[in-house]
Amino acid sequence: MNKELNTQQKSGRGAAQEMRCSLGFVYLFSYYLLQFCGHTWVFSNMTARFLSFGFDALAGTFYFVGVMMSLCQLLSVLELFHIADGIEECRLFPRLVQVVERNFLLFLIISQEEFQSKTVVCVLFYLWNILHLVRYPYQLMCLISTPSFNMLWARYTLAIPVYILSVITEGISILQVLPYYKSQGTNSVYVSFPYLLLAYLPVLVAGSGLTVQILLKERSQALDSWSRKTKHG
Repeated sequence: MNKELNTQQKSGRGAAQEMRCSLGFVYLFSYYLLQFCGHTWVFSNMTARFLSFGFDALAGTFYFVGVMMSLCQLLSVLELFHIADGIEECRLFPRLVQVVERNFLLFLIISQEEFQSKTVVCVLFYLWNILHLVRYPYQLMCLISTPSFNMLWARYTLAIPVYILSVITEGISILQVLPYYKSQGTNSVYVSFPYLLLAYLPVLVAGSGLTVQILLKERSQALDSWSRKTKHG
């Protein structure tokens, strides 16, 4: 009787775990696909407008794609819960740094109407979208099959210099918005907001530096794993 009960309990736990894995797969696949479609729309829209209107299209970048970009960046906060819950295997620190810095820039700086028409906004959006269009197809492929070497290389090699360029552009955007806040006299409780932005710059540099180190380590591990699979294959 006890053996039958234990068997039923193990079977129930196994079925529950299998269902949880299935739901996690469907959820992650839907999330990655939604993000991929959103960033593809933003990238395609920006490129089409640039090809049609040239540099005149840069000033209207946020007006035409800002809502979709903001939605995609807000949804990216869910990725922190994915990692914490264990349904996504990834290091938490680099993802946390990227999510925080992009949402900080987007909602505290780029959201300012006087700043939205600057060229740096268009450059930043392009760099962010390139990173996402490299990452999400790779993660989609990891769920359903084995990614090709080109996808692996783009995910772990191309993404690093693009990420570094995006961090530099973020720093430039902070420096460009400082005169606006100084002229407005915007204050945060005790400290002037421009000084908080200046204090954020070394934090951005330190966080992105650690992130790059982790990305380089992940790149080395991924390429070594690919090499071992190729040799055994």
